[in-house]
Amino acid sequence: MSRIQLVLLTAMVMVAFAANSLLCREALSAGDIGAASFTFVRIISGAAILSLLLLVKFRSYQLGGSWWSAAALFVYAAAFSFAYISLSAGTGALLLFGAVQTTMIVYGLWAGERLTIYQIVGAVAAGGGIVWLMLPGIESPPLLGAILMLLSGISWGAYSLLGRGTADPTAATAGNFMRAVPFAVILLAVIGDAQVTWVGVAYASASGALASGMGYALWYAVLPALAATTAATIQLSVPVIAAFGGVLLLGEAVTLRFGLASIAVLGGVFLFVASKHKAL
Repeated sequence: MSRIQLVLLTAMVMVAFAANSLLCREALSAGDIGAASFTFVRIISGAAILSLLLLVKFRSYQLGGSWWSAAALFVYAAAFSFAYISLSAGTGALLLFGAVQTTMIVYGLWAGERLTIYQIVGAVAAGGGIVWLMLPGIESPPLLGAILMLLSGISWGAYSLLGRGTADPTAATAGNFMRAVPFAVILLAVIGDAQVTWVGVAYASASGALASGMGYALWYAVLPALAATTAATIQLSVPVIAAFGGVLLLGEAVTLRFGLASIAVLGGVFLFVASKHKAL
């Protein structure tokens, strides 16, 4: 693909990833759908669109992925939905992104990876930004919502680690979404939701089919054309896009604490990623 196509597709993917936060927050805050139903519809629609893509591409469908990955995917999606009952779009995206990156860093340390001084500074800054954002105060996010979003990020980090080295990421993701459907059915049966409107279902379907399913498929298509550092760094834009989207579309306010925490978290992750790949 041309450079212009690559830039446009990459920008579309980042917007799609940020849209998950915006769609979920708007649907839940407006009372159009409950968290359990949103999770169910998101997973069902994601599985449907990814399976359709595979059928169009290969004329056949083989279930990829694994049950462990599907479980991690489900926990990510469920905790994500319940967290956005109380969190703003930008705060949720920042906590999610920070938790994902922290999980990857901790795993690297556990696996014996040695850090440079710049990586240590970056990791401390990112972790400190998350902790500071959650400290008690007028501008701190609701504790339960923040904990749930951190759980969501840890689960997505685990999902990413479980999927490393997959020969066909799109097929694996489709299989994981399919395997996650029974978990979503159980969640809906156990918790249930008092009110579900067609608007809420539309938001959840867009999150699953477009922002998640198509977003992941496009990301895997452009990923081979991106340098490792570029691919890691460009994802720093997702919490920023979600925050601006929350302000422009949902009328949310960006607090000073959120702004400073974003600088610490995103700046720390950037320093870690840049130092890591430079060392390699």
